Amino acid sequence: MANKFGLKVAAIVLASASVFTACSSSAPATSGSAAGGGTKTLKIGVTFPILDQFLQKVADAITAEAKAKGVEVNIVAADEKTDTQLGQVENFVSQKVDGIIVIPVDTDAAGPMTDAAKGANIPLVYVNRKPADLPSGVPYVGSDSLYAGTVEMQELAKLAGGQGNVVILQGDPANEAAVQRTKGCNDVVAQNPGMKVIKTQAGNWYREKGQSIMENWLQSGDDIKVVCANNDEMALGAINAIKADNKKLGADGILVGGVDATADALAAMTAGDLAVTVFQDAAGQGKGGVDAVVDLANGQTVKDYVDIPYQLVTPDNMADFASK
Repeated sequence: MANKFGLKVAAIVLASASVFTACSSSAPATSGSAAGGGTKTLKIGVTFPILDQFLQKVADAITAEAKAKGVEVNIVAADEKTDTQLGQVENFVSQKVDGIIVIPVDTDAAGPMTDAAKGANIPLVYVNRKPADLPSGVPYVGSDSLYAGTVEMQELAKLAGGQGNVVILQGDPANEAAVQRTKGCNDVVAQNPGMKVIKTQAGNWYREKGQSIMENWLQSGDDIKVVCANNDEMALGAINAIKADNKKLGADGILVGGVDATADALAAMTAGDLAVTVFQDAAGQGKGGVDAVVDLANGQTVKDYVDIPYQLVTPDNMADFASK
């Protein structure tokens, strides 16, 4: 996740419009019969919570894979509003699309969207954020967020020598990813007797909120050694606050970790400010979502969970992720 401001959206429709962005291909994905005995090009509706720096990469991958498969895709964003997103899904249903991809605003409130798609017998795939109580037959394409939080904190604990106070910048508590990454961080701290989580607060994935929270924590006078952030944006906000307070970053100061391995995060790691991040494969998630919904639309079977693995990123291997 990342800064929601100032990002350009290529080949994306940012409203619940009925216009689809056609994607050409010499071998289009097809389903059923069209007038005249031919086949029709699949039309897929996609709804995002927002299009921030990370999710924009997912959207770009969806657009690219749709083009490669000859699928027409309409991508909309819900401005982090659950009711808006439900309305977008209902619009897709009324348009009789051949498949729907959802990155949910609230993973605890995805049920009505699932019901709407299933009630219309339209294939549905969730990507990036796994809904609670997802029924069998509705695939989730994404990554194990518990693993992300665990490996992030394991590396931070190693760098800290298993000692020091830890603060956790949590994403939106309504998102499964935030809950699981936070659990991973807490689990690792519990395994290190010399470490203790002293504060946890939700920054809802945003850089500015991460910065504001960290400013307050620093002003409280607490001795903080590690910041375990659920994503890079909040980690970068924390780094801004630490620098503004004239405190050191790194092994001799405060260690900051995040998740996503965004371009800004890798730049911060190059500068020696970010200690660790975890690569979340945005392109893999976007491609996997399109592949899954196209397979379902063509009557094929898709696993309920399509795993797109996380990978730990440190200064030693960050060059491997610069172009991803």
